[in-house]
This record gives sequence, structure tokens and C-alpha cells, in this order.
Amino acid sequence: MSTPAHGASASDSVEALKRVKATENEWETRLGAARKDADTTLERLRAEAATAVRAAQTEADHDRLARVAKAHADIEAEAAAIVADGRNAAEQARSGEGRRPADKKSAILDVVLGEFGQE
Repeated sequence: MSTPAHGASASDSVEALKRVKATENEWETRLGAARKDADTTLERLRAEAATAVRAAQTEADHDRLARVAKAHADIEAEAAAIVADGRNAAEQARSGEGRRPADKKSAILDVVLGEFGQE
């Protein structure tokens, strides 16, 4: 084997190696900057996502509390209406004015018998 002569081709090879090394260094620098930029972007996006999730959870909690309060108010209103109906039914039963025909016996007899019922 022959060794390359120290001449123009050896200096050309050294220059080519220097250009390759410079290009490698340049690309390593670019890759490092791109990685750093990607990491920064990823961290920012993660922080934004976490903030969005917290905001959505807070909104959902407020919505849930509002719905529970509305349901509670609706239930209390319905319960009050049921209690009022029960009181009215009890009052009618006490005075003989219930919903069943037997509860209205006196009123029905008065209508059917008319004048004869009063004697």
C-alpha cells in the first residue's frame, strides 16, 4: 500500500475533514437549539393543559353545586306542596269533604233527597 503524498491532496483531505467537522458542529448546534425549543414548547403546552384542566374542573364543580342547589330547592318545593296537599286532605276529611264519595255522603244525600232529606 502506498501512503498518500503530502501535497495538495492531503491538504484537500484535511480541509474536507474540517468542513465535515464544521458541518457536524453546526448541525449539532441546530439540533440542540431545536431540542431546547421543543422542550420549552412541550413544557408550555403541559402547563397550559394543566391550567385548562383545573379551570374545567373548577367550572364543573360550580356547575355541579348549582345543579345540586337547584335540585334541593325543587325537592323542597315539591315536599312543601305534598305537605300542603296532605294538610288540605286532612282538613277535608275532618270536615267531611274528602275526595271519595263516602266522604261526601251528606252532600250527596242532600242532592238526591232534596226536600225529603230535610224532614
